[in-house]
Amino acid sequence: MGTLLLLFVCLLLGALVARYAKPPAGTVHGINWWVINIALPALVLELVPKLRIDAQLWFPVAAMWVVFFGGWLLFATLGRWLGWSRERIGALTLVCGLGNTSFMGYPMMQALHGKEGLALAVVADQLGCFPLLASAGVAVASLYAGKVPQPMVIARRILTFPSFLALILSVIVGALGGWPAMLDSVFTPIGATLTPLALFSVGMQFKFHLGERQLSALTLGLGWKLLLAPLACWLLGTAAGVGGLTLTVGVLQAGMAPMISAAILADEYKLEPSLANTILGAGIVLSLVTVPLGNLLLGG
Repeated sequence: MGTLLLLFVCLLLGALVARYAKPPAGTVHGINWWVINIALPALVLELVPKLRIDAQLWFPVAAMWVVFFGGWLLFATLGRWLGWSRERIGALTLVCGLGNTSFMGYPMMQALHGKEGLALAVVADQLGCFPLLASAGVAVASLYAGKVPQPMVIARRILTFPSFLALILSVIVGALGGWPAMLDSVFTPIGATLTPLALFSVGMQFKFHLGERQLSALTLGLGWKLLLAPLACWLLGTAAGVGGLTLTVGVLQAGMAPMISAAILADEYKLEPSLANTILGAGIVLSLVTVPLGNLLLGG
C-alpha cells in the first residue's frame, strides 16, 4: 500500500507543480531524458540478468502485439462503420494500441508484485511495447498521415535506443552468471529513481479536454485498452497454458494506461492530437483503478 500511495503522490505532485509552481521550460523534457536514457537502462541492467528464463516468457511480449494489432483491426473496422476520419483511426490505434508499460507499468508492477513482477514488466516493455512503438507505431502514424514509412529510420531508432542496448548486454551478462555485487550496488539506486520521476513527469503532462463528438471515440478507445485488450490477452494466455505471475503481469501490462510517447507521435503526425491527449489523461486516471482491480481478479 505504501508503494501504491507513492504512485498517487508523485502523480499529484507533478500535476500540482505544472499547474501552480510554473517550473522552468524544458523541465519535463529533462526529467524524461534522465528516465529514458539513464534510469531505465540502469533498471534493465539490474533486473534482466537475474530473470529466470522459462518457456512462458513469450506471453508478456505476445500480449503487447495482441493489444496493438487487435486495436488496429477494431478501430479500422469501427472507423468505416461510424464514418471516422483517417486521423481519428490512426490516433486511436496509437494511443489505445500502445500501453504506458514503462512510466506507469514499472511502478505499478513493482508496487503489486515486487522485483519479480518488475522484471517481467521490463520484458513486456522492452521486447514488446517499445519495438512496436518504434516500428508498427511509426508505420501506422505515417500511413494515416499520408506519409511513407522509412524502414532504415525505424531500424536505427530501435537499435540505438539505450535501454534496448542495455537489454542485449544484460542477456549476455545473465548467461555468464550476472554482474559483480559492486556493479549491482550502482545500478540499483540509479534504477530506483525511475518510479518517482516517471510518475512526476506523467503528472506534469496530464491533460483532459474533451472536444465535441469525441465522447464515443474516447469510450470505445478506453473500452478496448483498459477492458477488452487485457481480457483478450487473458484468454490467449489461459488457452496456451500460461499461468502464475507471468500470466498476471502480461495481462496487467496489456491493460495499462495509454502510452505518452504514442500521444506525442499522434501529435507529431497531426492525428487528432486533442483526442489523443484526452484519451491519455483519462486512461491514466482510470488505470489507477482498473489495473489494481484486474490484479485482484487475477488473484494477485
